Parts: sequence; C-alpha cells; structure tokens
Amino acid sequence: MASDKSQNETGAKAGAETGAKAKAKVDSGGGIAETIRTVGFAILVAMVVRTFLFEPFNIPSRSMVPTLLKGDYLFVSKYSYGYSKHSFPFSLPLFNGRIFESQPERGDVAVFKLPADNTTDYIKRIVGLPGDRIQVLSGILHINGDPVTRRRIADYHFDRVPFGTAMRYQETLPNDVRHEILEMSGDTARYDNTDVYVVPKGHYFAMGDNRDNSSDSRILDSVGFVPAENLVGKALFMFFSTDGTARIWEVWKWPFTIRYDRLFNGID
Repeated sequence: MASDKSQNETGAKAGAETGAKAKAKVDSGGGIAETIRTVGFAILVAMVVRTFLFEPFNIPSRSMVPTLLKGDYLFVSKYSYGYSKHSFPFSLPLFNGRIFESQPERGDVAVFKLPADNTTDYIKRIVGLPGDRIQVLSGILHINGDPVTRRRIADYHFDRVPFGTAMRYQETLPNDVRHEILEMSGDTARYDNTDVYVVPKGHYFAMGDNRDNSSDSRILDSVGFVPAENLVGKALFMFFSTDGTARIWEVWKWPFTIRYDRLFNGID
C-alpha cells in the first residue's frame, strides 16, 4: 500500500510538472504572439502618422539658410495641402492628382518631389502661385510686376569656411509674410536677373532663401515649376539640430554639437 501511494504521488508530481511545462510553453507562445501583435500595431500606427499626419525630414544642404541650416531635423505636415501619391511611402501610384487639396500660401516653406525625377525631396519657399508672373531684377524678387520689399539687416556669418559672410535682408511678400534671405555675391549672381516666369495652372514657383546658392524654380531645366501633385507637405517645426562636427562613433562629442537654441522652433 505504501508503495502504491508512493507511486501515485510520484505520478501526480510528474503530471503536475508536465502540466506546468505545457502551461509554460503556452504562456511563452502567447507572450511572443502578444509581442508580435504589439510591434505590428506600433508599425501600423507609425505608417499612418507618417502618411497622413507628420513626416520627419533632415536638411542636407545650405540652400535655405538662414531659415534652415544643414543638420536641422524637422516635421512636415502631410495634411496641409491634401494628399497625392507622394504622400505615401515610395510614392505608390494609388491615384493621380490630389484629394482634399488645399493651396499653399505664399511664403510657405514646403517639401516637394523634384519634378525631374519625382523621387528626390526638395525643400524651398513658395513665392509664386498659379498664374503669377515672377521675375528677379538686380536681386529683388518681383511678383506680378511689383518688387517685394527688401530691407538690409545685419550680415550673416556662416559657422565655417569657405562660406564666410553674406548680406542678409528681410523680405516681405505681398501677403505680409516676412522672412530672411541671403545674398552671397551682391546682386550680380547668375539668377539675380531673370526673364519673366509665368506660373502655369496647377503649379508653384519655389525659391531658396540662400538666393545665390539654391537650385530652384528659376532654373527651368533643373527644378522649374512645381506641380501641385508633387507637394509633400508644409514644414512646421524643428525637433533637432546638429552642426555635424561629431562623427557617429564620437559619442562624447554629441552634446556639444547640438544646436540647443533651434530645438522645437517653428518655421517661418
């Protein structure tokens, strides 16, 4: 009887251990599945936010100095101008044109796909709307025959050579939007005197704020007029900025390369 009892207890213990192991496997499997679901949901939310609300961009050049600096990171509002195929990752050709379209305001800083390849992201300031006549004379922007107000302010000093110093102006557009621009070579650079550009219907005219160092709509065979469909969104605010002097592995230098005064600034 004692032997039978011992065997029963041993069997019960073995059964309990087997059941515990089985439960552990089930719990482990359930935990993995839950993790996969959570990660999948997070990716889905991120894609929705990126496609329909906000998308991060970084500034790789100096064409928008002094408004934007190389090394700035910013969020672009995807809903400001409605949606086109370029609102989606890889510019998926789901439809043509724009839906829920809203026209940019003159002076907006906008991201768009370069018309020449429909792939490269450009960021410039919208200065010309459909039907406008745009011309630059002696460095001064003219819109529909009228020169915009341009007021000289303190020179701009670049943080490193070979750029040196540039003349800085405050430019006021016809809708009273004010922003700063730079002239590196006085008013005699190649695109400081242009013919008249007539902005076609459904297109926009975009210029960089660093006027002598910007490839923009003044160069018809490079950028030219920007189709409404190519607009990606409106630049809203910067969330990070670095001067780029620290290499990726120089972790100890990172805190000293951040431009703290530019964090979470709005973009005008």
